[in-house]
Amino acid sequence: MKIKKKTIVFSVLVIFIALAFYPSPENLPIKYVDRQTGEIKTEKVAGEKWLVWLYNNPVGELSLHTLVKRKFVSSYYGDMMDFPKSADKIEPFVKKYNVDLNIARKQEFNSFNDFFVRKLKENARPVNSDSNVIVSPADGKILAYADISNQDFIVKGYKFNVEEFLNDTVLAKKYKDGSLVIVRVCPTDYHRFHFPVSGKISSDNKIDGDYYSVNPIAVKKIIEIFCLNKREYVTISTSEFGDVIMAEIGATMVGSIIQTYNSDIAVKGEEKGYFKFGGSSIVLLFKKGKI
Repeated sequence: MKIKKKTIVFSVLVIFIALAFYPSPENLPIKYVDRQTGEIKTEKVAGEKWLVWLYNNPVGELSLHTLVKRKFVSSYYGDMMDFPKSADKIEPFVKKYNVDLNIARKQEFNSFNDFFVRKLKENARPVNSDSNVIVSPADGKILAYADISNQDFIVKGYKFNVEEFLNDTVLAKKYKDGSLVIVRVCPTDYHRFHFPVSGKISSDNKIDGDYYSVNPIAVKKIIEIFCLNKREYVTISTSEFGDVIMAEIGATMVGSIIQTYNSDIAVKGEEKGYFKFGGSSIVLLFKKGKI
């Protein structure tokens, strides 16, 4: 018995629609420790339902791997956030996620991206002047491993591959037994990043890649994200901590990674650059025994 082509197309379409609306599993809340109070808090995730659908729904995952991870999608959305009309999104966003604009240098913004890359008032983020202290390069949630030679990274069973991350076999060997710090910058965070140490910048590297989300919802599903995404890194030579690698990682809907530094000398606490719209991460790598 022959099956009409229209019947096949209709059946495929019905299945596709059914899968698209297939309920995604409930996502476990993201917990973190507030370092100032010691309190365990639950993170408010911007676009949580969208992320859960993309990474846990069959049709969502299909659209993720074929479309959403592509550069042009993130670039297009990032460009939309430059339009004056996008400024209408600022007030609801600030209210929903309790963004503190009192520490921003200005209160009026021309677009959502203008708000997103806002600068803070001087001394809003005090920098410890002790040369033996490393400061956080950005606002965000911090995860650190003292020894990555035998530590599982992010998800049990997957080890952080320094060689794949740096795309440099020779350089990777120098850090294989070292320490790793990840600062995950959420869409609700201040999105400029700063030098964590002072020293001489001896290399500047850019590695093309995809634009997967770096939110834990995504990392649970695609644990190699940090080695797949677009990333840029420099090596900072210091007298206190040896050669420190600082890397910025692009993510879904991050229009661009913008570098604003213009010297080969890094000064702790000074701005290095910023991310346009989206959430992303910064990775710090240290050689063995340096921190």
